[in-house]
Amino acid sequence: MSIKEDQSRFRDIVKGKIKENFRKYVSQGEMIGKRENDFVKIPLPSIDIPNFRYGPKQQGGVGQGEGQQGDDVGEPGDGQGQAGNNAGEHLLEVEFTIDELAEILGEKLELPRIQPKGNKNIETTRTKYTGLAPVGPEGLRHFRSSYKKALKRYVTTGSYDPENPVIIPIRRDFQYRSFKKITQPQTRAVVIYMMDVSGSMGDEQKEIVRLESFWINSWLKKHYKGLETRFIIHDAAAKEVDETTFFRTSESGGTLISSAYKLCQQIIQDEYPINEWNIYPFHFSDGDNWSGEDTRLCIRMLREFFLPHTNMFCYGQVESKYGSGQFLKDLQKEFPNDERIVLSQIENRDKILDSIKDFLGKGR
Repeated sequence: MSIKEDQSRFRDIVKGKIKENFRKYVSQGEMIGKRENDFVKIPLPSIDIPNFRYGPKQQGGVGQGEGQQGDDVGEPGDGQGQAGNNAGEHLLEVEFTIDELAEILGEKLELPRIQPKGNKNIETTRTKYTGLAPVGPEGLRHFRSSYKKALKRYVTTGSYDPENPVIIPIRRDFQYRSFKKITQPQTRAVVIYMMDVSGSMGDEQKEIVRLESFWINSWLKKHYKGLETRFIIHDAAAKEVDETTFFRTSESGGTLISSAYKLCQQIIQDEYPINEWNIYPFHFSDGDNWSGEDTRLCIRMLREFFLPHTNMFCYGQVESKYGSGQFLKDLQKEFPNDERIVLSQIENRDKILDSIKDFLGKGR
């Protein structure tokens, strides 16, 4: 087995481990804390490292001391006792791309592929490998095919020796991957996150939003290359901020949800023509609003602007002991059967995965 095949098999094992414990990774944020550009370092403590085992004498080898067949040799202890100078148990860190994590997310939640809307007016060029050719750049030489062709030559000429099976490809055996450039349309997408940062939205509520938005972005990036993200915070007033400010800001004022919806609408109208962009507004709040009148204004904006002009409008209500949760109830009452608006109640971190399924499970 080649080194590449070993690496591929190992990564398949790691993917299986991540998928098996996916809810833990999503809720604890272990992946997000180790982001580096487009890669994420994942700590995996549960993959066993091979070690020697005590066996019967007839299997060869020498040794002394007590032991029974099958006993581990050098198994780590229980971690108790005084400090020492010996090595301890190590965590294994494996790098994955955001796209690979999105693939695991999609498999775990059985998410459908997104069907983009809007004009596909941007063309991109990509390379498609179409087969094998006898000539090409050395970087594209296909080792397995070249080896097979050399083996066939050895067999047909009678020079193959089973006792000494050395195969040396020559120039005429070499096979190269052939390719062609393909021009294809590409759709554009923007995600606009809005979050209530009034006093009732504490650090835990914002951490839930941070974790969930990371996975939402990961899935959308798999379908839209060059995905844009915008961030709006609001209490009684709204303003656009960067991502760091979005998750770290706390205010003590009241809550006027329509302020965020007005700013979001303005950004869309000014910068994202609806016939060219796939638009995903996400709003997170604990459900408190200043007044019933402002809630009615929000409902009117949803009905007249957001629902007709965006792929879908997503509202996630993060549970807080200070929030009434009334806004979710009002939206459920006004839009009981409208698939263009997706509502999700996020009671705690363990519900993040379920909420992502709510938002992305329709493939819009």
